[in-house]
Amino acid sequence: MDFLFALLTNSDAILHATLVAATPLLLAALGETVVERAGVINIGLEGVLLMGAFAGMIGCYFTGSPYVGVLCGTLSGLLLALLFASLTVGCNADQIVVGVSMNLLAVGLTGVLYRGIFGVTGQALTVTTFSPLPLPFLSAVPFLGAALFQHTFFVYLTLLLVPLTGFLLFHTRAGLQLQAVGEHPHAAETLGISVRWMRTAAVSIAGVLGGIAGSSLSLAYSNTFIENMSAGRGFIALAIVIFGRWKPAGVFAGALFFGAATALQFHLQALGLTVPYQFVLMLPYVLTLLVLMLAGAKIAAPAALGQPYARE
Repeated sequence: MDFLFALLTNSDAILHATLVAATPLLLAALGETVVERAGVINIGLEGVLLMGAFAGMIGCYFTGSPYVGVLCGTLSGLLLALLFASLTVGCNADQIVVGVSMNLLAVGLTGVLYRGIFGVTGQALTVTTFSPLPLPFLSAVPFLGAALFQHTFFVYLTLLLVPLTGFLLFHTRAGLQLQAVGEHPHAAETLGISVRWMRTAAVSIAGVLGGIAGSSLSLAYSNTFIENMSAGRGFIALAIVIFGRWKPAGVFAGALFFGAATALQFHLQALGLTVPYQFVLMLPYVLTLLVLMLAGAKIAAPAALGQPYARE
């Protein structure tokens, strides 16, 4: 009873933490939704997040501006995405193999650069972060004000992108063409749609959103960078796309679900439960596996997902 009472009294803080934790997951998952709708699966999303976090911290550290940091994180995500696209879309390389290679590249490159710039000891570095932007009037509403309307611009931007992505995918000509490429690329090509161009554009969009998501980790979620700080969020974002059935609204619900699991994990540790903390840390990842086990076999992915396209 004391445990439940403690959770209830901290429900506003848990809700606030849920949105904060869900933001990088939702940004990355929205980008992955777009690219998978085009028939490409980017397993390298984890590497994009990690590169975005590192580049964001580096940009902010040397300029003192978090806005420059976001720009650097965005560019790093775009560059990694273009490399992925050149190999998978341009050369028809295996998407899974290239994605795994991108992850290994990001881990190695960020580790080497971080130690080369700041030393092997990994001194504690802090950078200027984005301050919360309380929305006028709404932030003063009891309970919900502090939980929903006192966040950084990353949260507000991500929430706006959910309906925008849905509109672009399902209510614009470009979005419908992109989905046609992911379902029947050869038929789309006969209608004059460039499969390679559409897939490259989709991968680029995912890279940009993944880079922004990564920079939010080092410039809003925390104020520093540590090696491997993406901590599997890219893989969780892949699971969220499946959970959300490749639809932005479903992806939003999935991101909130996993964000709540992460927020609950921290609060359970703070409450000093007698359960070993390792089990609490496992919570988001266990949920990821459960989602894939329960939903993966029942949901139909885009028909051409993961299939290379060779023009006839």
